[in-house]
Amino acid sequence: MAELTTTLTGFGAKNAEKTMETAKTRAAAESVQYTYEVSDMDLYYSRTQALKNINMNIEAHHITALIGPSGCGKSTFIKTLNRMNDFIEGCRVTGDIRFEGKDIFKEVDPLALRYRVGMVFQQPTPFPKSVFENVAYGPRIQGITNKKELNEIVEQSLRQAACWDEMKDRLHQSALGLSGGQQQRLCIARTLAARPSVILMDEPTSALDPISTQKIEDLALQLKEHYTIVIVTHSMQQARRISDKTAFFLLGELIEFDQTLTMFNNPKNPKTEEYITGRFG
Repeated sequence: MAELTTTLTGFGAKNAEKTMETAKTRAAAESVQYTYEVSDMDLYYSRTQALKNINMNIEAHHITALIGPSGCGKSTFIKTLNRMNDFIEGCRVTGDIRFEGKDIFKEVDPLALRYRVGMVFQQPTPFPKSVFENVAYGPRIQGITNKKELNEIVEQSLRQAACWDEMKDRLHQSALGLSGGQQQRLCIARTLAARPSVILMDEPTSALDPISTQKIEDLALQLKEHYTIVIVTHSMQQARRISDKTAFFLLGELIEFDQTLTMFNNPKNPKTEEYITGRFG
């Protein structure tokens, strides 16, 4: 498996080499059973422990849903997977987190990790740029300047995000003029354009109407053929509809992690049953 430790600085030849390296790494990752292996993980904000003894293997090309009441640690956990918590002062992580077999704190450059592990947030976050420039942003940062190549990446990414037909005639119009659902799919296209192998989704449909929500869910089911997806959701129905495995978090602890249908039909922990049946949360 290609090394991920190359520091991604500058443009030109270094970025071209990095693009080739990423392609090789992605190809090697196809044979990896677990995209993430999390063992004995604890997370602290200064003296406050937010996550306690998390153990979870996230399978490649699966959708893993994280459920639980607000403040239980779901978003904190998902942001650890691409080291976004590094930006929070006082945040400290112990234990072992491996991405495609490599320790994300000792063997993987954090910038390289964030290229490989894309993030889609709760609220759509398009840049105040054109549709085209939103999608082309990541490839440009990676050093791709060839106009033909950028055009191909933008079209392919929008097609993968199931919004090419809606946006092909407004590529050079502001992304801020799109509907909320379109903006969220544009953000997914922007994530895909950076050529990740993992897509993290933090409540991506909570601000959307039912029709837009269904489009995002259908899209996630299509994308898992090529990507590993981890989604935080408050919707039990959504977790049941689209995920392969579900993790239930409560007060910073991983209470139960199992096949989705098994968990919903026959939960092993009484706390899980109480939550998914609506007795609390």
